[in-house]
Amino acid sequence: MVLKPDVVARALDSVPSGPGGEGQAGLAKVCLTPRGLPISQKDIKRFAEGPGIVLLCGRFEGIDQRVIEKRGLEEISLGDIVLSSGEPAALALIDACVRLLPGVMGNREGVVNESFEEGLLEHPQFTRPRIWEGHEVPEVLLSGNHKSIESWRQHEAEIVTRERRPDMWESFASMGLKRKVTSN
Repeated sequence: MVLKPDVVARALDSVPSGPGGEGQAGLAKVCLTPRGLPISQKDIKRFAEGPGIVLLCGRFEGIDQRVIEKRGLEEISLGDIVLSSGEPAALALIDACVRLLPGVMGNREGVVNESFEEGLLEHPQFTRPRIWEGHEVPEVLLSGNHKSIESWRQHEAEIVTRERRPDMWESFASMGLKRKVTSN
């Protein structure tokens, strides 16, 4: 079962204009599909900074390709998984965008030092108690030396990225090499 183009087109065409009345032209139009390009934090930032977004969620076998092409929909995937519908992916995308809006997270720094922001996964996190089930919080984090803490966090982020996401590590490492070459 494929969603019919005439029905989907009418639904898309009925979306009101974006904030400020500039029409749909400024709105991002996204079709959530497993065959789309994988979503990235860069995409999330683009959507969060824009005037709005129209999300089209597939169901059954999907959506007639003609409406995707004629309405200029950007095909995006949540990852290499197949869901029964696009709604869970839409919810994830909305949550990722909303948390970037001013005032939502409270502290702006909360969204700066996270996975994907600097091309790395985030460093490990620790809290109290200092010792839990025989495992201690790393001593450097208790030192109060902010420079040492930042250095430790960077090092740990590099380790976890290298181990878990070699694709990201390769990209990060090549960017670091490019920065060194261009700064000399």
